[in-house]
Amino acid sequence: MTTTDSLRSGPGPGADGRSTSGRSTGGRSAGGHSTSGGHLPVREHLPAARSAVPVLDVAVPVYNEEKDLRPCVLRLHDHLSRTFPYAFRITVADNASTDATPAVAARLAAELRGVRYVRLEEKGRGRALRTVWSDSDAPVLAYMDVDLSTDLNALLPLVAPLISGHSDLAIGSRLARSARVVRGSKREFISRAYNLILRSSLAAGFSDAQCGFKAIRSEVAERLLPMVEDSGWFFDTELLVLAERAGLRIHEVPVDWIDDPDSTVHIVRTATEDLKGVWRVGRALAVGALPLDRLARPFGDDPRDRALTGVPRGLARQLVGFCVVGVLSTLLYLALYSLFRLGVGPQLANGGALLVSAVANTAANRRLTFGVRGRSGAVRHQAQGLVVFAIGLALTSGSLAGLGAATGSPSHSTELAVLITANLAATVLRFLLLRAWVFPAHADADAHAHTCSEPEDLR
Repeated sequence: MTTTDSLRSGPGPGADGRSTSGRSTGGRSAGGHSTSGGHLPVREHLPAARSAVPVLDVAVPVYNEEKDLRPCVLRLHDHLSRTFPYAFRITVADNASTDATPAVAARLAAELRGVRYVRLEEKGRGRALRTVWSDSDAPVLAYMDVDLSTDLNALLPLVAPLISGHSDLAIGSRLARSARVVRGSKREFISRAYNLILRSSLAAGFSDAQCGFKAIRSEVAERLLPMVEDSGWFFDTELLVLAERAGLRIHEVPVDWIDDPDSTVHIVRTATEDLKGVWRVGRALAVGALPLDRLARPFGDDPRDRALTGVPRGLARQLVGFCVVGVLSTLLYLALYSLFRLGVGPQLANGGALLVSAVANTAANRRLTFGVRGRSGAVRHQAQGLVVFAIGLALTSGSLAGLGAATGSPSHSTELAVLITANLAATVLRFLLLRAWVFPAHADADAHAHTCSEPEDLR
């Protein structure tokens, strides 16, 4: 990797625009808090004047863009000089271009204040962003495509929530209701289909994964980038999915966007690689292979919030996870009961179906609802889960016995209706027992991490 820096900076008090090797903050956030180990620090509003360090570093990844690079950088530099109230830097990240792009980029770095040129010998947008973001000393990192399809008036709204400390990441959205987009029906269909796939397979809540207009706080990038494996076009999606799963705040900005008819993106190859990435990330999330707890934030940005004790963090998420697992295990239970009922009586069918579904339910809740990873304590958790199962068995078996005593020979549909009602009562009790007895440490982990248990350097 080679780097060319202008010795002049973008506008801003005391900024010289010069790049440093690695983060000049020494692995610290903008507020000076250490980010090594434990949770992320509390977000803070960035100061308006920073000595020798730009607040914003905008990366422009390019490959063979000798024609568009100069007008893009000139327009972006002019816009930031006129409208951006903080010191800035523009970093041209050259992905092993084979045309005159390196010469154009080097000339821009020599002519303009706050322009840096970085040369990479391998292709890949994700690789370029990872390299220049990891090497930047700015507290807010952004990128945009060289064609400037996105209206630059959205740049300040994009980074403002990151500067203020409100959000962790920000993305431009072409699919937001108030966005104004000019592009062909083919690309529109592909974009919406891709985001539908992300919502259905990875439960993504953001609306537009691939818009080339994003920003991230540096302390978040420092933790998040090592977890992102992709070095190509799926980089954006993987970054956002992991951030969202970790509970980080993602701000969306509706954009005005005009399609570039000369775009060189290979749609079929890119779509194939994206689908492979969706499968890989989904599998990693399912087996708990990613240490997303390292991206957690303390509770609240107000010191009064951090003085609170016993804040029930994570309860809503656990309820959602428990309900999803409960629905699936109930369906499994009913299917097994109907299957077993073909050969045995109702009590044996109920006991066998409940036993199998209870083991699966405990395993699923252990990982998905309460976030327990690894084999440690698995046997104990299953034993405690069987105690909970015995309570559920008593409720459902008692209901069946009562039904039999009342009606003599009930129909199969009546048995199922009684079992569903009994299972609803058992489900409520099961959640309370799992949270308070089987997984108490993990049920309270968020409350502990987000209240008074901050590391000493965060107080």
